[in-house]
Amino acid sequence: MLWVGVFLSLLGSGAVHAAVVAVVLSDDSQPYLEAADAIEASLGSEHTVIRVLSNKLAVSDSALSRAKIMVTVGVTAAQQVAERGGKTPVLAVLVTEGWYRGEGREQLARAGRSTGALVIEQPFARQFRVVTRAFPDAKKIGVLVGRDNARQLAELEKAAAAQQLTLVNAVVDSESNLVSALAQVLADADLLLAVPEPDLLNRNTVQSVLMTSYRYRDPVVGYSKSLSRAGALVSVYSTPKQIGRQAGEIAASLLNGGRLDGLQWPKYFSIAINKHVARSLGINLPSEETLNRDLGGEDD
Repeated sequence: MLWVGVFLSLLGSGAVHAAVVAVVLSDDSQPYLEAADAIEASLGSEHTVIRVLSNKLAVSDSALSRAKIMVTVGVTAAQQVAERGGKTPVLAVLVTEGWYRGEGREQLARAGRSTGALVIEQPFARQFRVVTRAFPDAKKIGVLVGRDNARQLAELEKAAAAQQLTLVNAVVDSESNLVSALAQVLADADLLLAVPEPDLLNRNTVQSVLMTSYRYRDPVVGYSKSLSRAGALVSVYSTPKQIGRQAGEIAASLLNGGRLDGLQWPKYFSIAINKHVARSLGINLPSEETLNRDLGGEDD
């Protein structure tokens, strides 16, 4: 790892590698640092990696000007780089699909640079493969989406149909009618597939959602390890380390003449099981090791 000051001293000595990759972190919290470590490890020693905190961009121009590609970690870093402008290609990682499609892509490309994103969400097809493998008898899958993300229902229905599953859904306007909409869905569904909806599923509502699902004896399939710990029976997710490893591979490909491919889904992922919830619901599941092996995941 090279922070900016060390990098500048290396420039003076001539000890640089084939290309410079700038990794801009939203802050120095552990998830972002784990992603940055994995990016650097994935790139290997052929290239020089520099790290810059997003609030230090103004004093890092000399180092950043030498970067062949910038990898931003988190939405704040991507927004700060977008405001800074420039032509250096940007790969935004640990951002949401909604942010990139909604505003991020336009912001980053405003100066004419090429952009791409590696989002945190799992592809729907993968989520439904997990459902069919973990719950072979489930046929009706409950889903709640907010008004702004109602467009996702067509994609969800297509992915469900590919696994011979039926979607039971509701579009929820606000937190105030969340539980009533959830109850209507769970009354007809075999389980609930939680999708990232910050306006619906957040620290204020997650326990209500999980407890309501529990009362209906419907397991929840989540999208993060923390959600599994909170009470989702099964979760499929990608860690910052896994996202960072893939980001490093994408950066290496770009430096070897590749192109940014717009939005990309995580390639590496893990599956977690809450064994306590499984016992409480009386559900027998394959082990985490079995699910990861059968579906291409990794033991976390």
